[in-house]
This record gives sequence, C-alpha cells and structure tokens, in this order.
Amino acid sequence: MFVRIVKMSFQPEKIETFLANFDKKKTFIRNFPGCRLLELYRDKTNPNIFFTYSYWETEQDLENYRHSELFQNIWAETKVFFNDKPLAWSVDKVVSLS
Repeated sequence: MFVRIVKMSFQPEKIETFLANFDKKKTFIRNFPGCRLLELYRDKTNPNIFFTYSYWETEQDLENYRHSELFQNIWAETKVFFNDKPLAWSVDKVVSLS
C-alpha cells in the first residue's frame, strides 16, 4: 500500500468553492484504478489548510492518476484557489507491530 499526503492552503474566500468541487469529484478519484481510499482533512488551528490522504495499491497507480485527464482537470480547477505552494509526501503504509 502506498500513501500520498498533500497539504493545501487556500484563499479564505475560495474554501467553499473548493469544498463543493471536492464533493463533486471525490467519487471519481475514489473509483480511479488503484485508489483504495481518499480522505480530506481540515487543520484545527488554521481553517485555510487542508490535507488529502489517498491510498494507492502501487506508485504506478498514483502516477497513472496524476497523468490522467481527471487529475489534470481537477488540479487546474483547484490550484487557482491556493494562497501558498502545496506540499506533497509519498509514504509507505507501516503496519503497527503491537
């Protein structure tokens, strides 16, 4: 399992539009081949900051998504709302040993 975490900071007046767009597109992302989970989180202390967590079967599945028309359209719509450069991490899921 492969996890992608993306931190995004939005212009306050664009947050509702972003949330509406995310709500419309989340099912398409979740149904993309190899995607096992997509969640959106909002920072408790800074409401302009959001994180997406997406779980992918393989890195190639994520790369296929990132090069898809679906991603290109979603990213083009979303990036105009940012007030800071997004940050992304790709991590392997670690299973608890306890």
